Amino acid sequence: MTINLKHPVVELREKRLGAVSGYAGDADDLCEKAHSGKMKDLDRTFSQCTSCSANQVKNQLVFIQDAAVVEHGPAGCSGDIPGRNMVGRSGRKKRKLPVHNLNYINTNLTEKDMIYGGTEKLRNAIREAKRRFDPKAIFVTTTCASAIIGDDVEGICNSIEKEIGIPVVAVFCEGFRSKIWATGFDAAYHGILRKIVKPAKKKQPDLINIINFQGKDIFTELLGRIGLRVNYIVPYTKISELERVSKAAATLQICATLGTYFAAGLEEHFGVPEVKSPPPYGIAGTDSWLRELGKIVHKEKEVEDLITSEKKRIAPRFEELKRKLEGKTVYIGAGSAHGHSIISIVKEYGMNLLGACTWHHDAKFDCNDDRTDSLKHDVKNYGNFKFSVCNKQSYEIVSKLYKLKPDIYITRHAGTIWATKLGIPSFEMGDEHFGVGYEGLINYGELILDTISNPLFVKNISKHTKLPYTDWWLNQDTFAFLGGQK
Repeated sequence: MTINLKHPVVELREKRLGAVSGYAGDADDLCEKAHSGKMKDLDRTFSQCTSCSANQVKNQLVFIQDAAVVEHGPAGCSGDIPGRNMVGRSGRKKRKLPVHNLNYINTNLTEKDMIYGGTEKLRNAIREAKRRFDPKAIFVTTTCASAIIGDDVEGICNSIEKEIGIPVVAVFCEGFRSKIWATGFDAAYHGILRKIVKPAKKKQPDLINIINFQGKDIFTELLGRIGLRVNYIVPYTKISELERVSKAAATLQICATLGTYFAAGLEEHFGVPEVKSPPPYGIAGTDSWLRELGKIVHKEKEVEDLITSEKKRIAPRFEELKRKLEGKTVYIGAGSAHGHSIISIVKEYGMNLLGACTWHHDAKFDCNDDRTDSLKHDVKNYGNFKFSVCNKQSYEIVSKLYKLKPDIYITRHAGTIWATKLGIPSFEMGDEHFGVGYEGLINYGELILDTISNPLFVKNISKHTKLPYTDWWLNQDTFAFLGGQK
């Protein structure tokens, strides 16, 4: 797949990757349809809520240490910023960085601006961001409102660069452009690849890029054992570090939903090889991830020694946890590739997976290499299982949990409140690095065991809780509104 950096707007996932947000069936069927070109998106005749591409752009860009973000839209589009600020402050503390608030400004478009245009507000906001934060670069993100009125965001960004003397990057991420909110990740990386990353004059053979969210630093120690240095991207980096990501020997990613576009772009335009492997969750996935890295950096022996020592180290605790968790029932709801990763973990513990739901599904990733197909990896290693795709529709999740009543519900994003109201133990995994690698397998096993061993709290809550859904709603087919059936 060609990454076109000459165009300011990233191509949508629906067109580029064949992404869908509606499916019900099983994992093997979905993989077959995705690889044969038969996968179709099923629309819903009813929808409660979903996320937004602009939200995911901010998920990455607001955490760059010395950059600023100017969001060109109404004040309401900044509603997620307090939460992002909390994540940013706690993440900085985890990474042992100085703690401070985000460098963010919203242009506060009003009804008047929707009629007469908001270009002057945007210019003034960019100047104010430069004055207030003194950043090394400014990212200007769009919203539905700014797209509707047609402000020339790209032209304004290009023209004001000379005035303020730093890169001003237009990032087009208005929510209505794509049903797949993960397109926002691609839009953020498209801007970085276009105007921030510079060609490498000299490669650094021991430097490894890791595309991640805001997780705790676990890779410095792990990869340091085979003589490699870690360069986390994008959160908590600096612009100077992003300029030099092209110097790396390889790019790893812990979630292909997040990093597929950036990794492919770095390989195609800057010659940084992408490690093509399923994510490093569970023993099989971690083995593959490390071995593919070893081939690229010519450290096959060191990697095999690391794999052997790590497996030996965790073996006693893994077997103990497996005896206690085997046969326990579980339901999973998470983002696409990360959901597949959680499946790997629970399957290796021998748990009974009653089903899984991810927020969208990509028919392929940008590298177009089957080795990165995390769902296919799960089916191949652990067998088939019930599987659905929904863009965070709470009513479908509640319906499934109500009918299946698993021993535990595991989610990556908010949703545990519904399991709690149903008396089902659950947890939300906030730190995506918590489950990475061999130690991550143990981390997850201990957390699952602890959660299902203490169910009284949620069971007591469920006795005093009334769901907003009627019996008619709960007892009908979970997917009654999928594909226009009713």
